[in-house]
Amino acid sequence: MSDVETPISLVELRLAARNHAMPLEALRYPITPPGLHYLLTHYDIPTVHEATYRLEVDGLVATPLSLSLDELRARPAVETAVTMECAGNGRALIEPHVVSQPWLDEAVGTAIWRGTPLRGLLSEAGMTDDAVEVVFTGLDHGLEGGIEQAYQRSLSLIDVHRPEVLLAYEMNGAQLAPQHGFPLRLLVPGWYGMTSVKWLGRITAVDRPFEGYQQLHSYRLRQEEDEPGEPLSRILPRALMAPPGFPEFLTRSRLVPAGPCELEGRAWSGLGVVESVEVSTDGGRTWSAAELEDDLGSSWAWKRWTFEWSATPGEHELRCRARDAAGNEQPLEPVWNLGGYANNAVQRVPVTVS
Repeated sequence: MSDVETPISLVELRLAARNHAMPLEALRYPITPPGLHYLLTHYDIPTVHEATYRLEVDGLVATPLSLSLDELRARPAVETAVTMECAGNGRALIEPHVVSQPWLDEAVGTAIWRGTPLRGLLSEAGMTDDAVEVVFTGLDHGLEGGIEQAYQRSLSLIDVHRPEVLLAYEMNGAQLAPQHGFPLRLLVPGWYGMTSVKWLGRITAVDRPFEGYQQLHSYRLRQEEDEPGEPLSRILPRALMAPPGFPEFLTRSRLVPAGPCELEGRAWSGLGVVESVEVSTDGGRTWSAAELEDDLGSSWAWKRWTFEWSATPGEHELRCRARDAAGNEQPLEPVWNLGGYANNAVQRVPVTVS
């Protein structure tokens, strides 16, 4: 597929100015510095004061809770490396064009998150037998799809009791920055980032499936506006390459000296552990296995891959693709859907070798 030439609208530029992607050269860091980690903010970043903050746990529970941040920090803590990716990553690379946040390939990052397991808190509150889902409400507020709303998502009872699901209050050894959800966020490893609700203010057990906007309308794979679609959940496999050589400023075209060149990047999947990465240096005609390294030792974090390339003068298109333990492999071409979600087609990196 050639570069998409659809003009980006002023509306999309405003979104892009508020949100930001991870520069692909940051794939060389095992842990993404917080300022380079991708960021998507639906509404405004709320101002939250730690001294007055409370997390409310209510709904169908035997013992409603109202907890300060200090009380949450005093509970048993877990620290884990997790790769998080936006469900819209790759949206700007599909055709026909979808008007929304215009992500290319870089809406991703990996951090070390620290928090308390969600299931411990829910056990303390004691959900009643008629509870079927748990709704998470953020403190951010806005208008979307003609509906005034707080950002809300829900999870099934099975998912809220998974041991890896955290209420996170630290990122990379420091308290959460305002843009990353201070003072508390939900963290659901292996799922697209829309599930990890930031600025978490309330957890509510309910007796029926949640029908809020972000659950029933957004983040669903649909071909038509009036169809219910399939809800997004776990991250599809993806490998990304840190572009080799150096860039031309305006076009970002890559220039690489002839000779030995180590290609490197990261690969991840929320559906299974990444088992292999392949690299093509001839536009996908042939593929060769890359070396895969589990340098973080976390089943929820990306793995580093490397490939030794003998770069010869001329124009080349580099590609990489991942395959996970569940047998899922990246497609060569994007699959269109109404929201431009979950485009995990292989990355293409044109380079000029001189």
